[in-house]
Amino acid sequence: MENIPQKNRGRPLFNTICRVQVCSRLDLHEMAPEFSSNWKKLQATLKQESKSSADRKRKVAPSERTQNSISKRRRLEGGLVKTPTSPLQRGTKKIKMGSGSSSENVEVTEPAPSASLALWAEDNDISARDLADAYGGDLTDITIQGAKADKINKGLSEDVEIGKYVGIDCEMVGVGGEEDRSVLARVSVVNFHGTQVYDSFVRPKEFVTDWRTHVSGVAPKHMTAAREFEEVQETIATILKDRVIVGHAVRNDLDAMMLGHPKRDIRDTSKFSGFRKYSAGKTPSLKKLAKEVLGVEIQGGEHSSIEDARAAMLLFRRRKSAFDIENAQRFPVRTNGGGSKSTPKKKKKKNKR
Repeated sequence: MENIPQKNRGRPLFNTICRVQVCSRLDLHEMAPEFSSNWKKLQATLKQESKSSADRKRKVAPSERTQNSISKRRRLEGGLVKTPTSPLQRGTKKIKMGSGSSSENVEVTEPAPSASLALWAEDNDISARDLADAYGGDLTDITIQGAKADKINKGLSEDVEIGKYVGIDCEMVGVGGEEDRSVLARVSVVNFHGTQVYDSFVRPKEFVTDWRTHVSGVAPKHMTAAREFEEVQETIATILKDRVIVGHAVRNDLDAMMLGHPKRDIRDTSKFSGFRKYSAGKTPSLKKLAKEVLGVEIQGGEHSSIEDARAAMLLFRRRKSAFDIENAQRFPVRTNGGGSKSTPKKKKKKNKR
């Protein structure tokens, strides 16, 4: 450094630095194609991984067995027929959501089967509750295909075979008085299988003071197409003749229609001893019996006499053998001759002369 002139002492170092910078730029320029190629490969790899991840998240195509199950369910759902008179009430069930201390109770609404559904399910050895659980809310207000949809105020269904057993239910309205008397406003009859045989609104002869619509389901608007009491009474009497009546508190219905019927031909679910245990020995309500015995919800709001008649018929069918035995004990059949023992006649003594 001492031999280098004062003005040139920093120049060699400067030249060295410049050469290094130039070389670096040249090296980077030469390596640029390689960096560009690697970058493209990286982008392609990331794109491929993203696509693979998206494909994994997609739903796997259903198997042939799953497709068959879906098709079968759609066929069953296609067989459900809407009916406006078989309300399917919903119940609530509490379940726990979350885990540990953060769990909380959430109310989940689930359907309860209608009486129409319960009748069909029993005929086919299927649990009505299982059927409702399987299809969820799709069972609201339905009957099963093959059972005729209810036709309100149709009168007599002439194309329906009545059979030996008929279920009956009536709806009443209040006409006032000291005892707040009730009179007939609607009557419904179903056969052993729950199919509608007869349904009609009835025009009261007295001034109605309380329509009880929230319970009876009968309103003043229904009276425009209602039938006269005498017409309904005559038709019902013809239907009931020589048949077994099934119902709940049947005597009240017969009194409202001003009709009589042999006691031995009545099967009353309110008097059956086998159902007393559900109300601590007292007279059980039809709603309670339907819930406890059948697992069916009825009378959640306005009553439907068709639905109530079906519920009573289903209760009878569930315990038919026990009903028949109890009825035979109350009304034994009396026969003349046969195995009965006859008392021998005493011979008259002849007078000796």
